[in-house]
Amino acid sequence: MLKRFFRLFQIARKLSTSGAINTINEIYEIPLPINLFFNFISIGSVTNHFDSQKKSGEKLCIALQGMGTTFIKLGQFLATRPDIIGEEVAINLAKLQDRVPAFDLYEAKKIIKKEIGEKQFKNIIEISEPIAAASIAQVHLAKIKNENQEKQVAIKILRPDIEKLFNEELDALMLFAYIIQNTIKKAKRLKLIEVVHLLREITNIEMDLRFEAAAANELHENTKLDQGFNVPQIYWNYTTKKILTLDKVNGVSIREHKKLLDQGVDLKKLAECLIQHFLKQAVRDGFFHGDMHQGNLFVDVKGNIIPVDFGIMGRLDKHNRKFLAEILYGFIKRDYIKVAEVHFQAGLVPQDASKEEFAQALRSVGEPIFGQTIKDISGGNLLSQLFEITEKFNMPTQPSLLLLQKTMVVVEGVARKLYPETNIWEISKPVLEDWLKNLKGPKSTIDTALNTSAEIIKRIPDFPDLMDRANYALKLMAEGKLSLGVSGNKSLEMEEMKLKNFRNNIIITFFGIVIASLLVF
Repeated sequence: MLKRFFRLFQIARKLSTSGAINTINEIYEIPLPINLFFNFISIGSVTNHFDSQKKSGEKLCIALQGMGTTFIKLGQFLATRPDIIGEEVAINLAKLQDRVPAFDLYEAKKIIKKEIGEKQFKNIIEISEPIAAASIAQVHLAKIKNENQEKQVAIKILRPDIEKLFNEELDALMLFAYIIQNTIKKAKRLKLIEVVHLLREITNIEMDLRFEAAAANELHENTKLDQGFNVPQIYWNYTTKKILTLDKVNGVSIREHKKLLDQGVDLKKLAECLIQHFLKQAVRDGFFHGDMHQGNLFVDVKGNIIPVDFGIMGRLDKHNRKFLAEILYGFIKRDYIKVAEVHFQAGLVPQDASKEEFAQALRSVGEPIFGQTIKDISGGNLLSQLFEITEKFNMPTQPSLLLLQKTMVVVEGVARKLYPETNIWEISKPVLEDWLKNLKGPKSTIDTALNTSAEIIKRIPDFPDLMDRANYALKLMAEGKLSLGVSGNKSLEMEEMKLKNFRNNIIITFFGIVIASLLVF
């Protein structure tokens, strides 16, 4: 416990001397006693003073950058949660750079040997000096023997004792969050304890490189038939909790526009491919790369996009994918009533809300966007504004959609740097149309029928009894022995409707099973 309090004191001093507290105070008013405490513990140290022209988000970004690895990760995580810190601050925190000095090659070799064993280590022909270093891990190039072939690979290695360091600082941060949340009333809505807890979960996953390897492998399997997008192969016999080995990327960074042009790459086509591949991942697969900035994207000599760094991945269930595709397509068609209906069908809008008023609010988002020039229209910004509307209608925030929105903004930014006149909507339209068409096609209908058939079959034994009771009630009504008021009539109508729906479901299921059997056999 003493160790935790000492860490807490260190964190408080870092927050004070870095200028972070002053910046936070600009965004959220901190009570006077808390301010006095931070001023007291910073006595004798030099406090950073930022350019007064800088925005609060920029100042906070600089402060966290100077506080070390845990706080950089905290800032990067908060950048994905504009619902907590606001859109402006989130945009600035997204610029946080995670760069630290590399540890030496001797230490790297020692870790690799310990992880994969001496016998397997002998199959590594050579290992380079580190080519990149971040707070959690660093990367080396290497040549390995795999299935009697030599392969050029990249090996990602966790930093020594990084788990211990993070857990100690996160323990202290959790205590700090608890104190702040229980002493500052306004801080309760920020859910600081939840934020630190989620950060711990994320970093624990990041610190097991097998999870990242699995993510890369899943993305590879999902996209292996997609022309123009190649995910590096994972070498599982050289991958453990602390090391990850995958194909070396032979390509040019997507930010090197001149080099790409020299290679004969069509930048307009590349921009279009990037957006379409991202949308396919999101709406088709429900599993997308959540960190597609320029530093994580390369292009080979054939013009194929090669992503790296699979530590941040996003998932969307079928419900959210359908929701996403239909709202984006609805906006493309400027069909605001349809977009409103999708929200109501998904149960995201309170039932007492007016569909027409919600559609009007959606129109206030869509029409100004379509009044802009092509280069100014952003799907990511549309989603951002949509989330603002949803808050006004007391709709719950969807964290998975927030990560998607953030990633979409980044992807659009990369695409427009490649080709400024990129028409996001024209590029998105065929991907969304294809997926929605497949969603409503015969195969999807059969799948839906088969998925519900088990539940329906369970209820079949109850059907005769249910029909008998309904017929008995109708008989009593006919004989005048059962009188019903308005509410009773409505109840009966509902019961009859349920019976009809139940009957229809049985019929659909039966034919679904028959059709599926014909297809299979």
